Amino acid sequence: MSCTPAVGTAYTAASTTGGTRMSDEYPIDDAPTPAPGYDPSEVIEIQLEGLANNDEPVDNAGIATAYNFASPANRRSTGPFDRFVKMVTGPQYAPMVDHVAATTGPLEQNGHTAEQRVTLTGADGRVATYRFGLSDDRSGSLDGYWLTDRVLVVES
Repeated sequence: MSCTPAVGTAYTAASTTGGTRMSDEYPIDDAPTPAPGYDPSEVIEIQLEGLANNDEPVDNAGIATAYNFASPANRRSTGPFDRFVKMVTGPQYAPMVDHVAATTGPLEQNGHTAEQRVTLTGADGRVATYRFGLSDDRSGSLDGYWLTDRVLVVES
């Protein structure tokens, strides 16, 4: 859900959200994490399922799932976790949190990159369309894992 560049920070602080302690370390415990067997459509679906039920089993668990599936470059731009939460709950991305309907377009995959258009109806009835951009080619331990590089607002 990369939207604005920022200086990367270490993910060592812990935050408290609604009485539940959630760490800024990556990956965030108790939220789904990337696996080499997931294809791009599964990665998007896992994030959408989490965001639809954002506070299950703990506050912001769905946002934590999206954070866990963000690429390292995405996390450097949007993190740490507290900042990521503010971005996702802000005006551009608010329809994602606790959305009541999701319609996905066809997945467009070209080698190591993939994109998919997703239209969400927020809990307040607001409809927004996003374009998820993913890749699986990077250096380091997450090479070969499909991760979200960006989520752009297409229509709001």
